[in-house]
Amino acid sequence: MEQLAPIAIFLFVLFLLLGSGVWVGLALMGVAYVGMELFTARPAGDAMITRIWAASSSWTLTALPLFIWMGEILYRTRLSEDMFRGLAPWMARLPGGLIHTNIVGCTVFAAVSGSSAATLTTVGRMSIPELRRRGYPEPMVIGTLAGAATLGLMIPPSLTLIVYGVTINESITRLFMAGVVPGLVLALMFMAYVALASRLSKDFAPTPEPTLSLLGRLKVSRHLLPVLCLIVVVIGSMYLGYATATEAAAFGVLGALALAAAQGSLSAASFGASLMGAVRTSAMIALILAGAAFLSLSMGFTGIPRGLADLIAGFDLSRVQLILALLVFYIVLGCFLDGISSVVLTMAVVEPMIRAAGIDLIWFGIFIVVVVEMAQITPPIGFNLFVLQGMTGHGMGFIARAALPMFLIMVVMVFVLIAVPGLATWLPDSLRQRPGG
Repeated sequence: MEQLAPIAIFLFVLFLLLGSGVWVGLALMGVAYVGMELFTARPAGDAMITRIWAASSSWTLTALPLFIWMGEILYRTRLSEDMFRGLAPWMARLPGGLIHTNIVGCTVFAAVSGSSAATLTTVGRMSIPELRRRGYPEPMVIGTLAGAATLGLMIPPSLTLIVYGVTINESITRLFMAGVVPGLVLALMFMAYVALASRLSKDFAPTPEPTLSLLGRLKVSRHLLPVLCLIVVVIGSMYLGYATATEAAAFGVLGALALAAAQGSLSAASFGASLMGAVRTSAMIALILAGAAFLSLSMGFTGIPRGLADLIAGFDLSRVQLILALLVFYIVLGCFLDGISSVVLTMAVVEPMIRAAGIDLIWFGIFIVVVVEMAQITPPIGFNLFVLQGMTGHGMGFIARAALPMFLIMVVMVFVLIAVPGLATWLPDSLRQRPGG
């Protein structure tokens, strides 16, 4: 195969740069620069400037820093604590008790955050001390938190879906809508596991919660209303066609600031910290996207993406076989790269294969997110595992074993998506059929 030499050079330079500690975005630019110099006659510097500017000036990409800022505001104010207080009385009656607050709390916070790390840190900071104090099994506390925090990657607003949409030029709003139903189904699968495991485990004997009347629970639930209202404004405005993803993100930031100010937890310090946190995260992702855009251009000149697509097509794989091959590929890749880097690094090669196989790009975006979620809890680079290690003091091996059931549930979710693709496509299709959709 004539593309073997370029592929070998690209991979060698990439792993050399990544192994030397260079930032992912700069490593991608370095690989692309080498490729342009070796395999094309076009000036590499001129191509890099043009491509990076085109990738960075996308209006759709404006939603990314806004959604990140909204999550940072909630993370640094008392809104997240109030959310937990409102959830606890309702979860205590379920099989598995307050363990469900990890899952439901992550699901709710994911709908206003978009970041797995922010979801994990926020919910974990609240739930871990409370669950420990009540005597819940530590592996179940850690495992459910590690798995459920990944819902921040799927339930809108999802940063990974924004990056995927920008990379393949697909509607961010439709991708967001596609993530709603699979995200809720995955959360229910996590909760079903907790209910079953709590019944089968001999070590599950937490301190019983005091019984509250329906009126008492409703009274405590008032703490949930601010966050729920924000979710309705952000997601509802997109679904009803009143706002694009970028406009909805702006509404979310204004709403989060207004709620934090009304609550009295918005200060100059928290405002500045949230803004700087959003800038740091946004700049990191933007650099990765810029590097990936330049790498895609460079690889396009070598003919690697088309050559690989033709090679795969020569194997005459069915759609399911192709999806299963990509599942294994992304799981292995996730052991070494974070989710966003995996998506932008591979899309130039994978997208032609998917289009040629006739696979729906919206559905494939949700498939990618589920597999990227697995990478968040897969050693040795699983980011959620590192965050939990810092929060709990446990060893990486303990945390990885605790998260293993959540990983297996995500594998099951992939097969559910293959068997019932409508889970991902029904809502965005109904959105497109609406007036103005």
